Parts: sequence; C-alpha cells; structure tokens
Amino acid sequence: MLTRDGVRLDADIYRPAAEGKFPVLLMRQPYGRAIASTVVYAHPTWYAAHGYIVVIQDVRGRGTSQGEFKLFAHEIEDGEYTVKWAANLPGSNGNVGMYGFSYQGMTQLYAAAAKPSALKTICPAMIGYDLYTDWAYEGGAFCLQSNLAWAIQLATETARIKKDKNAYQALLAASRHLPLHDPIPTDPELLKNFAPDSFYHEWLAHSQPDQYWKKLSPKTHLKDVDLPMFHIGGWFDTYLRGTLNLYKDMSARSAYRQQLLVGPWAHLPWNRKVGAVDFGVNAASPVDRMQLCWFDQFLKGVDTGLLNELPIWLFEMGSNLWQRFPTLFKLNGRSAESSSAESKADAPRSRSVSEGDTLSYFLSTTGLASISEGEGILTTTCPETSTDDVLVHDPWRPVPSLGGHAGIPAGCFDRTHIDSRSDVLTYTTEPLETDLFLAGDVVVEVYCVSDKPSYDLCAVLSDVYPDGRVYNLTQGYLRCSDGTHPVKRTIQLQATCAKISIGHALRLSLSAACFPAYAMNPGNNSAFGIDAEMITLMVSCGGESSSQILLPVVPSS
Repeated sequence: MLTRDGVRLDADIYRPAAEGKFPVLLMRQPYGRAIASTVVYAHPTWYAAHGYIVVIQDVRGRGTSQGEFKLFAHEIEDGEYTVKWAANLPGSNGNVGMYGFSYQGMTQLYAAAAKPSALKTICPAMIGYDLYTDWAYEGGAFCLQSNLAWAIQLATETARIKKDKNAYQALLAASRHLPLHDPIPTDPELLKNFAPDSFYHEWLAHSQPDQYWKKLSPKTHLKDVDLPMFHIGGWFDTYLRGTLNLYKDMSARSAYRQQLLVGPWAHLPWNRKVGAVDFGVNAASPVDRMQLCWFDQFLKGVDTGLLNELPIWLFEMGSNLWQRFPTLFKLNGRSAESSSAESKADAPRSRSVSEGDTLSYFLSTTGLASISEGEGILTTTCPETSTDDVLVHDPWRPVPSLGGHAGIPAGCFDRTHIDSRSDVLTYTTEPLETDLFLAGDVVVEVYCVSDKPSYDLCAVLSDVYPDGRVYNLTQGYLRCSDGTHPVKRTIQLQATCAKISIGHALRLSLSAACFPAYAMNPGNNSAFGIDAEMITLMVSCGGESSSQILLPVVPSS
C-alpha cells in the first residue's frame, strides 16, 4: 500500500481457503513481517484457517517497507491509513481487528488514537501506556538493560537494511554481549558511533517526564478513544505497568468490554518455564484461542458466551492455576460469580474476595538485618522501638540484578546468593501457619537517610521455601533525591498474584543497586555520571518511623 505521503509499505496477506467475506486481523511490526510474532502467537495461517484475512505489515522503514524509521513517530497516521486500506481489501467484510505484543501492541494503540471507523477492536499485549513511567524509566531510574538491548537490536536491523557491514557486525556482536563495561555504561560508545540517530540518545536526554514523553505516549492520544480491548500481560514482563495502567483507565470509562489476562510470563516466550521455575502445564499460553473467541465475538458477531465470563483472568503462581476476578484489585465484597466455562477442564476457579483487603508487615530488626545470624524480621506487629540498619553501596561491586521483570533473562530465580551479600538487607517472616493468597499491588514504605544527595532503593519480595531456597515474586525500584534528610520512601513493586504455601515464608530484600537492570546512581543528583560515589544508607525500622510492606490479600475460596 501507499501511505498518504506516498511511502510504500509492504505486507503479507493470508486468506481463508473458503469463499466469502471475512474480517481482517492486522499486525504492524518492525522486525520483518515473515516472523509475524510467532515467538508468542500462532502463525497467521492458523487464524486464516479460522475464517480471517490476516495482514502482517512492515512499518515504515523496516523490513522491505520504504521510508525512514523513527520510533513511534509515524504510527498514528500510518496506522489509520493501513486500517482503512485493510478494510477495503478484496474479500474483506469491512471489519478490522488488531493484535500483537510489544511494538506490535503499541501500533494498535496509535492506530486506535486516529479512530478509524473500520477498527472494531484491539488486543494490545505488553505495552507502554505512559512511555516514561511504563517503559523507559521506573521510579525515576533508567531501565538500562532492557532499553540498551532493544536499542542495539533495532540499530542492528537498521544497519542490515542499509547494508552497512561494519556497523551490522559490531552491533550484532554487542547484542549478544551488551557493552556494559564502558566508562559510562548507560551511554556506550558503540551506539554513539554506529547508531547516532537511535531513539536511545533521546531517551537518555529526557530523564524527567517532560513534554517529549507526553507527546510520544499513547496515553496522551487515547483520552477520547473507546473500543472493546483484550489486554494481555505477564507478571515478569518489563511493561506490565503499561498493560495494567491502560486497563485501569479503559475499564473506568469504557462503554465496551475490557478483558485482562496476566500470565506468569516474561516478555517472551509465553510458556510454562519462566526463569528457573516451571509453572506447570496450565502456564502454557491460552492467548491464541482466547483471541479467536474475542474476534469471533466482536468482528463476526458470534455469541461466544464471552460476555457472560468474568473479565479478569490472573495466573496464580504457587497454586499454578488461573483465577478469575470481577474487577482489578478493587475487590468488591461479593463472591465472584461462576460461569459456564467452569465445566471445562482448563477453566479457572473464581475467588471469593472482599474490598481492599491489605496485610501490613512491619520491618523489625536487631540492627543486623543483612547478616544471616541476625536477619531482620517481617512481622504483623509494629515494633515499639526504632533501630537503624546500615548498608553501603559500593559502585565497584554493585548488587547484581537477577530475573524479575527488569533483568535479562527475566523471570523467577533462586536469589539465595544475592540475599547473603552484606550490602543487601533482608527481612523474613516466620514460616506461615496457613496458606496466604496475594493479588494486586505491593508497596514498600521505608524510612531512609543517606550520606550522599541521591541514592537508589531496590525492593524484592520473595517466597522462601522450607529448604532455604528463595525465589523472587516481584520487585520495584526508586531513585531518591534529597538523600541527606530522613524521609519515608514509597516503592511501588510490580503487581503480582501468588499463593504462598503453609510452611513457606515471605522475604523483603532491600539494596541500593540492581545493576545492570537499572542504571547505577552516581550519588550526586546527576542523571548519569562517570564518578559514581560510595553511598552509606541507613534504613530505619519500627517505632514512630515504622517501615512496612503492604500486601494485597485475597481470602481463599
């Protein structure tokens, strides 16, 4: 097709074998259309065999499409024009739906922002809603490893398209071994030399949520858009914040069905093994068959029974079962209604939930929280006296990242060796006497003071097994200014859904770095600097300054 400004965009089109008029499923992506996101979705021929025309398009300047690629810059206008073009393809019945994850999820949001009449529904998976807070930065800290890896991936493909052999070989090698040993790891010479036009440089330059991010973010452009949307995320996905924030906004104002599915997955692939943990046969992705049901409902007008189902499906780690909820984390005080799907072997159970159940664990310590013999305690009783724990962040040996949603590889890993470090404070409950069910946002409130103007806080919530293994459930990160004054810091952890079994324990781990998942704080209030300073951090626990962790608890069925 030709865009409005005359640029040729190329697509592969897959058609049903039968005769007739069919809806169109559209995916717009920058990675070479032959791949068609088959790392997580069924091949387009599968959807075509179920009665859909499937269009997989290279966005401007990628694959064999013409024009200049500039991250997200042309996706609103090109997306609008592509939807109109797809709706008028031979054999189309005029109804278009979109699907895809990551960049392919973003192109759905940008196309929807233009409100083309033919676009009836979208299925955005693993997206950034506010690109600053949901994608590039977390808690004010630059998400180094994921952003750098993605920038190098896109730059490598650009070099291939331009037939720049030297740049391609250098960038390809860097994609397999990220250049994290430069004097300023956040700003490597490789990208400056071989990809001077990369979006990465702009993202570094805009380290605060300014107008640059507002203009670029889908959130700005979707304020008056309303469509039925099927939102898809993963507990260990880097962009889960965006998926949940979009769902919360849309479900609060939409006149249409908003459906949410969150699996135990990292960004990719979507299967039962996530990091070092096998979540069982139920963790295999149901997305393709659920999307087919969704498109049948909203593009073909088939009564699939979908609208009688509860809208939220969450994979509960620990029990390794899918659970259903009527609303997202604002639990509404009544038993979740069962549906006809419960008769199916793979159907989730529904939880009986009550409004706003929250469990507060307080940090209690002997002043030796990071030493195993005097490990800090998580207790439901607020300690009467306050004791300071002290840790030292040494930039020469920062606390390493391991799994979670921000590290590569992402997922669930045994972090016993990290929790044993002297620069990690740990607080652990006694073994649980009953099963504990969590679903929702996890928040850590901790009183801190530093000897430097700025410091970072990384908080990790883990499941401690009876044999001593420690597997991360969720984590959060916060960059703190005004460091020399004692202040309560609030760290928003990634949302989670988990069963902590009887005999297991919960652990909160605190550190002042998580490298290279996040760029290291130089300690001097500069965004990214060469001279990172050693930071002494005091964490106050108990008394009037009671540090605590707030957990969203769901009663058992």
